[in-house]
Parts: sequence; structure tokens; C-alpha cells
Amino acid sequence: MRGFLASSIGVTCAAALALPLTPSAAATAARPALGAEVATSGRTVAGPAVRQEDAESSVPGSTQSLPLAALTRDRDVGGPSEWGLSPRGVRHFSLVGVTWDAPDNELHGRVQVRTRALGTGAWSGWQDLDTHNGEHAADPGTEEPTSGRVRGSTAPLWVGESDGVEVRVTAEAAGPRPDDGPEGEDGVRGGGDDSAAHPEAAAILPAGLRLELVDPGEPAPEKADPAGAPRPGSLNPETVETAEVLVASGANAELAPVGAVEIPALGRAETERELLALRGNELTEAQRAKPYIGPRPRIVTRRGWGANEGWRERQFAYTKKVKAAFVHHTATGSKYSCSQAPSLIRGIYRYHVKSMGWRDVGYNFLVDKCGNIYEGRAGGVAKPVLGAHTLGFNSNSMGIAVLGSYGATKPTKASVKAVARLTAWKLGLYGANPRGKTYLTSGGGNLYRKGKNVRLNVISGHRDGYSTECPGRQLYRKLGSARASAARYQGR
Repeated sequence: MRGFLASSIGVTCAAALALPLTPSAAATAARPALGAEVATSGRTVAGPAVRQEDAESSVPGSTQSLPLAALTRDRDVGGPSEWGLSPRGVRHFSLVGVTWDAPDNELHGRVQVRTRALGTGAWSGWQDLDTHNGEHAADPGTEEPTSGRVRGSTAPLWVGESDGVEVRVTAEAAGPRPDDGPEGEDGVRGGGDDSAAHPEAAAILPAGLRLELVDPGEPAPEKADPAGAPRPGSLNPETVETAEVLVASGANAELAPVGAVEIPALGRAETERELLALRGNELTEAQRAKPYIGPRPRIVTRRGWGANEGWRERQFAYTKKVKAAFVHHTATGSKYSCSQAPSLIRGIYRYHVKSMGWRDVGYNFLVDKCGNIYEGRAGGVAKPVLGAHTLGFNSNSMGIAVLGSYGATKPTKASVKAVARLTAWKLGLYGANPRGKTYLTSGGGNLYRKGKNVRLNVISGHRDGYSTECPGRQLYRKLGSARASAARYQGR
């Protein structure tokens, strides 16, 4: 099951990256080359060492990995309480995240970035990265998290095409500092009767902090539907038919031709016939008489959104069945257009595999704000593919991530409808009622101990299985509507 591909190439380069500080200069300045020094205002500024992934031109996209530098020190924790990078020009990127060495170490603090838009030279305001990303992971005790390549991380943030960045990581307060006054006669420093009056010590930040700047590569050409609306998921004529591409596409061979960029929608009668063909031997007589399955929705395949199949682990991993669906948000921000969704997904995929060290993208499916559904982790959309989406509850479940951040922002009606249509079909393949309850055995997490049998909604939010804000308050509020709609699609 292990054995990440040797195509994950890490090349450490020395880079000197400097920032043109005016919009006009930013618009005309050439991007600095790796390994070069850039003169700015009569002086030469050297940037940090950069690990440039996939520098070869045959691989679309790239990842720049920059180690963060200490900005301030806290004498009470014996080390820096703030890390970051000063404003600098960098190679083109669209997605940003921060990683660190040990995946089990939590980052107790605040991570903020600001970026410079490509072409205009305009800088954004400071934006927060979601630091609570550890709950999106493979279950404890499985092989995926023990590869030695997995790193801790923030959620990635989509910032659009950019060529400049500044970042700061600030440790949160850990408690009152000891009084700094002179020692008393008893040898205790200060009187300390009012701890609130003293500054607070900062928590220790995890080691190995790095800024990950992801360029997802150029999006594939779009294909228009009969009404002329853009439809993500078209074949890039330059796609190489590698063995990995054919195997990933072949996992859906029962639903669409090998090489297809989308799995087309089916009507109810066709879907019911497909169910009998796919799982007929496992169905009861009652299920044969009344299948209770929603019509299959259109799904953009990995080929359709441009997955590089050479990055993921070769073998697929499966669980036994699909008893429940966990709904997530990607926490990448909602400032993307639907035409950018394939690029955003490629960025998430690259971040999950190249930066975080996972075997593949963590989610089984992704949904954009226009209601397009995308295949996530490879192995076949109709099969029980084991994901890395809900720590402790990946077995016998699937993870659906709505692209965006939905703490304060309301999800679109189209995205909620897509979640309902997808769950009605996929849960229907395994006889699950979207309005029902089910039991899952916890693999270990911060809400339920390992081995506990937990009763959950068949369609649950991530926060139902783990103490987290995901999928955001506004999306979580829509799950009741999604359950009801999914049940109707199944004919219940």
C-alpha cells in the first residue's frame, strides 16, 4: 500500500528573491530565476533557500517550498514566537499553505499571508490560513500516516495568480509569564498577585515551518455544453497516456470509456439497471424490487480536471462499503470562479501529495459553487475508496468537500443540490438512507476513542466525527436540506 512514487522530486536550490515595492515596477519586473541574486534599489537582497518541486518543463505546475525565518524571540519559551518571510517576489503561484515537520504537532497560533497579484502589482490585505487541518487525515494505525513523508499543515488558501508574498506565523499566548521583578527573600521572583497585569508567554511553534507556494499549472481547455455554458472537464490534447493515467481512468471503466473526461448523468431507470449490473449479487430481493437510488449525476473525472497520475501512490486503497458521507469545506476561501475550479483542485491535489506527503488527494469527491462534481481520490467513483478526510472515520465512509470557506459565507444552492444528488446516488449504491442513522467504529480522534461504536447521521458534517469548525457553520446548517433532497432523489 505504501511506496510513494519516485517522481516526487525535491531539488534544493539557493534563490535570491526581491520585491519591487511599487505597482509600476511590479508590473514590468521579470520573475527572478532560481539561483540568481536580484538587485533592488541599488542593493542585492538574498532570499531563503527554496526547494523547487517538479522543475522540469514537462510537468505542468510547480511547488516552491521556502523555509520560514525567525522574526522575534521569546525568552520564556527559549525560542522564536514569530516566524515568517519579508515581502518578496517569487515565481508564479495561486495557492499557498504552511507546513511543518511533525504531523502530530499542532500549530497553536495564527498564520497570515498577503500576496501580490500577477500583472497589476496590487497587494492583498492580510488573510488568515486555517491552522486546524490535522483533522483531515488518514486514520491512526493505517499505513498512510506512517510513510515518514507526512507533514503537519495548515489548510491551503486560494489567492489567484500571484508573484509576491509575505507571511507571518505568530504563536498564541500560552499563559501568564512569571513576574520579571527582583527576587524576594523567599527566592521567588516578584509578588505575582495580579497575573493579568503581566505579558503572556507564547506557545512553542512546531519545528520545520515552510511556506508552500503552489502553481497548479495551466487549466485544460473548457468544453461548452449545448447551452453554451462553460463546463469544467475537457480533454487536454497534450495529456500523455501513461500507465498511471490508464489505470486511474480504467477504475471507472464500468461507467465511462477509458480516457473519458466526464462520467455522464443517467436517468433513474438507467441508474437502476446500472445498480443491478454493478452490485446485483449483493442486493436483497427488497432492494431489487425497490432500489432506492438517486439518478447518477455528471461527474468530472480526474482526467477531466487534469490530475497528474504520476504523483499519487500507484495502488488504490478500499474500505468495505459506504455507510455514511461526511461533508467538508476545503477552507481555501471562496474567491474563485467555477472556471478556476479545476485549477484549484489541481492545487489542492499537489498540496496534499507534494507538500503534505499523502498518498493522493484526501477527499473522495469535490463540489464547486456552480454544482459541478469532481472525482477525488483515485480508485473509481462507484467503489468504496478509502479516503483521508475525517480522522477516525474514513473506514466505510466517503468524504465530499465543497470548494470554499463557509464559516460566514453561505454555500450556493447549486453546491448544496450537488451534494444531495451525489449522496443520493453513491449512498444508494450501498443501500444507505440519506435521512437515516448508522454506526461507524472510531479509528481514534479527539471526540471518540479508538474502537468506540458511534451513531451518526448517514449524511454528517465533519464536525460530527471530530471537534472542528469544518464544514463551516453556514454549510453545516444546510445539511438537513441536503438529507431531505437526497432522500427524495432516491424515491423515499
